[in-house]
Parts: sequence; structure tokens; C-alpha cells
Amino acid sequence: MEVRVQVIYDGEEGDIISQYVSFTKVLKEQVRRCGRTKEAVKETIRICKDQEILEEYLAEREEEVISIMEDLFDDDETIFNMFVESEKRQAVKKTEKRMKKRAAAKDRRTAQRLYGMGNSVENIAAAFGVPVKIVEKWLGLGAK
Repeated sequence: MEVRVQVIYDGEEGDIISQYVSFTKVLKEQVRRCGRTKEAVKETIRICKDQEILEEYLAEREEEVISIMEDLFDDDETIFNMFVESEKRQAVKKTEKRMKKRAAAKDRRTAQRLYGMGNSVENIAAAFGVPVKIVEKWLGLGAK
């Protein structure tokens, strides 16, 4: 199968595509200045009407455009917040895993010291509240 795609970055002067591209450029600038706010959308519409960009459409559907843009901003904010929360959860999981690893290494070293001081495997297991097999593994005494 052969597919041919033509990407239109800008249309002819004054056509709907070039007007839409102009609208998005104005919106991008207003969002940079005001953030993702209703104010940014209203200012975009005002500027576009003044410059005769989508003038008729915006005059007829200004409230609809504002509503749609606010919904898009809200959706973007929701998606961003979900991403941030996901990143936080992953960071917590990584930290928990790292801390468990450190704790296990510390337990292993402590068990080895206690064993070296003459404590039995059973007493060490009881002190740590773990099965004897775990202590044997820490001490390298497990079945081979």
C-alpha cells in the first residue's frame, strides 16, 4: 500500500486555514502572557476580530469558543495533574524500594554481627521476627 500525505502548514492568504493558523498563533501568545485562562481566550477573540481573523465565526459563536477553550484548558490541566500524580507515585515506590533494600542490608549486617558474637540463628530470627531460613540466607548458611 502506498500512502501520500500532504501537510498544510499555512493556506492561501485570507482562507480559512490561514485564519485558523493565525488564531492559534494569537492564542498561543495570549496563553504565554495570561496563562490558560478565560482572559487569554477573550483577548484572543478580541484581537482576532480586530484583525479580521475568523471575524464572522467569532462574532456568531464567541461564547461557544470561550466554553470550548476553557474545557480544553481544564482537560489539559487534568491530564497534567494526572501525570504529576503518577510521577509522584513512581517516585514514592522507588524510594520505598530503595529504603527496603537499605533496611535489608542493615538487617543482614546486624544479623552477621550478632552471629559473630555467638548468638544462635534461632535467637537472631526471633529478635528480627523473621523465619530462621531468612537469617540463614543472610548469614550464607542456607542449603547449598
